[in-house]
Amino acid sequence: MPSALHAWIPFSARVIGLWLAVVAGAIVAGTSGYMILEGWSLEDALYMTMITLTTVGFREVRELDASGRAWTSLVAVAGVAIIFGTVSLMVEGLVEGYQSGRREAIRMREAIAAMRDHYIVCGYGRVGSTVARELVHSGQRLVVIDINPESLERARADGHLTVDGDATADETLRAAGVERARGLVTTIDSDANNVYVSLSARALNPDLFIVGRANLAGSEAKLTQAGANRVVSPYTMAGRRIAELVTRPRVTDFIDAALSHGELAFTLEDVAVAADGPLAGRSVADLRREGIFVLAVLRGERTYLANPPDDRVLAAGEDIIVSGSSETLQALRQRA
Repeated sequence: MPSALHAWIPFSARVIGLWLAVVAGAIVAGTSGYMILEGWSLEDALYMTMITLTTVGFREVRELDASGRAWTSLVAVAGVAIIFGTVSLMVEGLVEGYQSGRREAIRMREAIAAMRDHYIVCGYGRVGSTVARELVHSGQRLVVIDINPESLERARADGHLTVDGDATADETLRAAGVERARGLVTTIDSDANNVYVSLSARALNPDLFIVGRANLAGSEAKLTQAGANRVVSPYTMAGRRIAELVTRPRVTDFIDAALSHGELAFTLEDVAVAADGPLAGRSVADLRREGIFVLAVLRGERTYLANPPDDRVLAAGEDIIVSGSSETLQALRQRA
């Protein structure tokens, strides 16, 4: 997608090259004419050509005969044409760039307005860009909010829809479709901003699933109070990750591979059991016959029934953690 900066570049390389060729041709032709018609030296002929093309108006280098005056008139007309042509091209390029930028902004707003059940990523730094990449790999649609022009440019280059603005402001969140979104991830490097984003987003969409980034100790509780469903501390998670790699390296590698899209032919998913969906009323054994293995049933917030028996019947409102081939679970998620 073209950036706002690109929209204000009036000329392409091809147009600039053509313009330089015309100017150089006029200089060469004018200089050659004075040398041939008047018998001047290269230095005098070039000087006369330059002051005539640029319409400076200095006096003639030497006395001109009739043919010299006629040639000077032609060079002057060419100079005026080049000057006005240059101005016209610049204006045309600026207007075209401005209109192109407006068209792109309108197209992006319309695309965001048509989105439902998407995700919003606030902050497109190292953490935010990684979150966005993983969401795209899992087949999710998303909108990136950032106030930094460089971050927005990177997000557009990565193919994401973007909203330029402060994510703590209600109007910015509405522009990203927060009231129709499924989830929001705030990865801004300021804990205070992450708290404000969580507060604003929760007020605008009570059903939104919010994940917040906590940079400092003590910020996790504030984010939870502000409405975040989950809080992630990069430093805490890094410590846990290191400990798991030391104590259970193969288990950690296996889970990472299962959760990394495209790494293995199978994966892990969490699926909601909807009242009108294909899972309610079915048993664990029924799903296993389809190649879907139920690892756990969520009976409350972080309360799991691990390895449920074959005769366990799934009820509406529950969530299940399942394992199976990537294709099978993708089809299951679409049906559910």
